[in-house]
This record gives sequence, C-alpha cells and structure tokens, in this order.
Amino acid sequence: MNESDGLRFRRLNRPQIITDESQEHHHKSSSTYSGKVFRVTFLTLGAILLLPLLAIVLLLESPIQPEVLSLNEPPLLVGCFEPNLKLRQAERLFEDQLVGPESIANIGDVLYTGTADGKIVKIQDGRIHVLARLGKLPCGSRDDEPTCGRPLGIRVGPNSTLFVVDAYLGLFEINLVTGEVDTLVSTKQVVDGRRLSFINDLDVTQDGTRVYFTDSSSRWQRRDFVHLVMEATADGRVLEYNTVTREVSVLMEGLRFPNGIQLCPDEESVLVTEMTMARIRRVHVSGLNKGGMDTFVDNLPGFPDNIRRSSSGGYWVAMSAVRPNPGFSMMDFLSQRPWIKKLIFKLFSQDMAMKLVPRYSLVLELAEGGACRRSFHDPHGVVAAYVSEAHEHDGHLYLGSFRSPYVCKLDLSQV
Repeated sequence: MNESDGLRFRRLNRPQIITDESQEHHHKSSSTYSGKVFRVTFLTLGAILLLPLLAIVLLLESPIQPEVLSLNEPPLLVGCFEPNLKLRQAERLFEDQLVGPESIANIGDVLYTGTADGKIVKIQDGRIHVLARLGKLPCGSRDDEPTCGRPLGIRVGPNSTLFVVDAYLGLFEINLVTGEVDTLVSTKQVVDGRRLSFINDLDVTQDGTRVYFTDSSSRWQRRDFVHLVMEATADGRVLEYNTVTREVSVLMEGLRFPNGIQLCPDEESVLVTEMTMARIRRVHVSGLNKGGMDTFVDNLPGFPDNIRRSSSGGYWVAMSAVRPNPGFSMMDFLSQRPWIKKLIFKLFSQDMAMKLVPRYSLVLELAEGGACRRSFHDPHGVVAAYVSEAHEHDGHLYLGSFRSPYVCKLDLSQV
C-alpha cells in the first residue's frame, strides 16, 4: 500500500463522532414521524366513529317541524324590569306534600289547587284534603299522564263550585260539598273538526253562564309542551262554553301556545298569554268588537304562563323563563334557526332540551292598560322555581308551579 492508498483508507474508515446535536436531530425526526402516525390514526378512528353518527343524525326524522319566528329584540331589564331577589323572600308551603300545583283559587282562607297526580285538593287550616280525582290510577309517569289526568287552570264559580280544566280530560265543574264531578266538555269532543288536545286555563263570567278556555294545541299534548314551545305551532285556540246551552264554540284560532286567560272587568274581552310569542293578546268575546283580536302587551321580558287579576285593578303575570337583555336569550337565538331546533330534538330528550334554557322565575304586575307596575324576580329559581301563576289573596301572593313540589307564599307588604 503506497502513501496515497493509505491516506484514502484512513479517510474511509475514519471513526464517526456522535454529538448531542446529531442525537437531537435523530430524535426529532423520529418524534415527528410518530406524531404524524398518531394524528393519522386518531383522525381515522374519529372518522370511523363520527361518520355513522352523522349518517344517523341526517337520516333521523326530527319530531318537530319549526318555522322561523320574528321576535323583537328583548326589552332591557331596567326600570320596572330591573332584576331583584324579591321572590326569594317567599315562604315554601307544604313542601314535598303536593307536586305541580299549577293554578290556585280560594274561597275565604281555603285554597284549592290541582296536582300532577290528577287530584283536586283543598288546603284548609294547614292541612291538605283530597276533594276529587278527575282521572284514574296509576299516576306518576309520562305514559300514565293522559289517563291519570293533569289539572291545570282552576276558578271559583258564582255558586261556589269549582271550574277546572284538565289538559287531557276536559272541562269540569266540582261540587265543593260532595266532591261530585260534572263533565262539561270532554276532550273526546271534536270542535270545528279538531280535537281538544291540550286544554290549559279558563275563566268564568260573574253570572256563570259562560266559561272561556284555552286549548294550547291540537297537535301536541301537555307532556310534549317543550315540543310545542320549540316548534311554535300556530294551532292554539280560545273557546267558549255556554253553561245554559252546553255548546262549545271557537272564538279565536291560529295562536302560538295560548296559555293563561283572564276576563277583563267589562267581560267583553279576555286577555290571553301567547307564550311562544312573549306577548298578551286581547280577544273580544262580546260587544261591538266581538270576534276581533289585538295585542294588549307585546315583547315581554319572559314567556308568560297564567294571568290573574291584582287587587290594584291590574294583572299578575307569571313567567318561568326570561329573555335576558343584556345577556344571551337562547329562545330568541333559536327562533331564527329552526335547523338547530331540529338537530337538538334529534339528539336530546325534552328534559335535556329544557336544561338549555336557564331557570329564572319572574312575576310582573301590569296596570289595567298593560304598563309594567313592578316586578319580582328569583334568578335561577332558588326559592320559587317553575312559577306558573301568581294568585293574590289577603295581602299575599300564592305562587303556583307546573313542576315544583310546593306552593310559595309571598307577603306583599314586605316587598
């Protein structure tokens, strides 16, 4: 081997020096490759899992067919609507002894209400007495509700009898002495070609000859009221029952979830809360304007349930959900996006959908002309939850609820 061959041999066989920098580069290359493999594997598995779910969502039929609604921007919660905690001063009565006392009436200091298990009860001297049962056992489940019955609106008639509407069963008159129940209108009855599917509230004239009541929907029953709210079906009606002729007639139709109803002092018109539209309508039931309708209050800060007279000559309106402004109103947001509503009910139950709307109890007192006089709030429904009615008696407000297991009593002199 000559000198040049030896030099060439030493260069080819020169030992390699491995530094930290070369090791780091090697690890980086290996790490980058592993990361790419992981991401590809993760995305592939995600696609395998999500594609069938997406296919199911697309193929599933939504139980509701909502329309685009045009609601005005919610009113600012200032002035008369200013949030407060006044409803939290209420006292809970008979907690866990009755469930869902939706509506309340009184004769003297004796209170009457209907409960979620189909009973009409009398509350006297601190005790609850069962006066009547409109449906039949069993009760307690969603499937049982149509046969068990669900009493909603309740009023005292001129002869000290009770008039009650049951969402599933009809309109009834109850003798307070004997507990005897007289069926005035059955939901099996067809009125103007449509069944009565969701009778909600009522009021009675002073002479007892006419009963006005709401039928919230011909399509949805009470147990599907969340579907009705979200779909905003315009198939609600206001009806009249003549106690003399025993005939039923339709006074107004095309309403979106007509709920509470209250006769005006002159008895020529009734105020009807149109829940989905966050407003109160005035339907003329007699006089020169009979058959007409106008808006009594528009763009309320919440979604109104029952409406009752106040001692000042105005009206109490109960709401269990509000339209925050400032803030985010889920219901107003969804009203313009029916496709999201459809998607929600493809994926979630009604109970789950209810949780999308924050609990907030609100009671308004309106003047006779509709202006706001004062408001009582319970953000998050801490004390008074799911309020459905504010019934005034002897300086107190008795708060009904469509879901809570108690009645609330608020001392008006303290708020």
